[in-house]
Amino acid sequence: MSHRTVIAAVFTCLVVLLTAGCGTSPDTPSGPGHQLTDATGKRVTVPSRPSRVVTLSESTLDGALALGVRPVATSGGRGQPGVPAYLAERAKGIPLVGALASPSLEKITEARPDLILTDGTALKDTAVLDKLRAIAPLAYVREAGADWRQAFTMEAEALNKAGRARTVLADFDRGLAATKGGLGNNGGSSVTIVRWTGKGPQLILREQPAGRIVSELGLRRPPAQDKDGPGHSVPVSLENLDQLDADWIFFGALGGGGRQGANAKKTTGDVGASQKALRQASAVPGFDRLHAVAAHHVVPVDGSAWTSAGGVLACTRILEDIGGALK
Repeated sequence: MSHRTVIAAVFTCLVVLLTAGCGTSPDTPSGPGHQLTDATGKRVTVPSRPSRVVTLSESTLDGALALGVRPVATSGGRGQPGVPAYLAERAKGIPLVGALASPSLEKITEARPDLILTDGTALKDTAVLDKLRAIAPLAYVREAGADWRQAFTMEAEALNKAGRARTVLADFDRGLAATKGGLGNNGGSSVTIVRWTGKGPQLILREQPAGRIVSELGLRRPPAQDKDGPGHSVPVSLENLDQLDADWIFFGALGGGGRQGANAKKTTGDVGASQKALRQASAVPGFDRLHAVAAHHVVPVDGSAWTSAGGVLACTRILEDIGGALK
């Protein structure tokens, strides 16, 4: 074989490897790889010991931190100027690579990830997902509205932290049982979860993490809310405020609504933002006629945990809030 033929053969092999993203070998620079089937049905080879993880959704950032993994970069929270408010302390110092639904491919590349984690609450564009797969192995852990526990378990599989995940979920379930047992006379009460935006109220229905926790505690939803939604909050017109009424209203404020990323009106999403929004809501005609308002059963909460798409850390915060209000 001539020298020129050898060079051509080597060049061809390099092209094949580069276009394959991770190459044909299951071994990666972060250790021998293992395979999983993600929520899109794709078979993905991920490093067994990922050391440069990038999270591109609220729930994958939540899950990584709960599993003791500190990402090298992440995207911003829904309608917020930085990471979700309820994760601000835990995620302090983690660089941002853009807004939730529009991360910067250039910044992600600069972060040199060996694993990218995301889901349908943040990214659905197949073209963008394919571009991310060309940067590093991508695990897409759930579609919007899917069970947060299953997503957490899949994320743990991608991070090779399945044992830690079982412990975290067992601890959470013990807290869930304790909270349910402590509801007393408020057991079985009806509950509304409001996300107040710059345009008015939106409802969190049963499929979102907060809705699932309310159901698991044996609390009821008002008839108009006792259903699954599209995987995000559902707007309610100011003329239909009666749809908000319940024994208790958990009231969060967050952004301008929807998956608008950089185009959303940004708020901090914390309890202070919800208290400010509640004062605005109180000025809306008809709001003071809601039974929960008259009974002083409106609880301002961290909207970034309650009204978005977080994971086990958000759900732990939700449990604490319900236990504190309804005990």
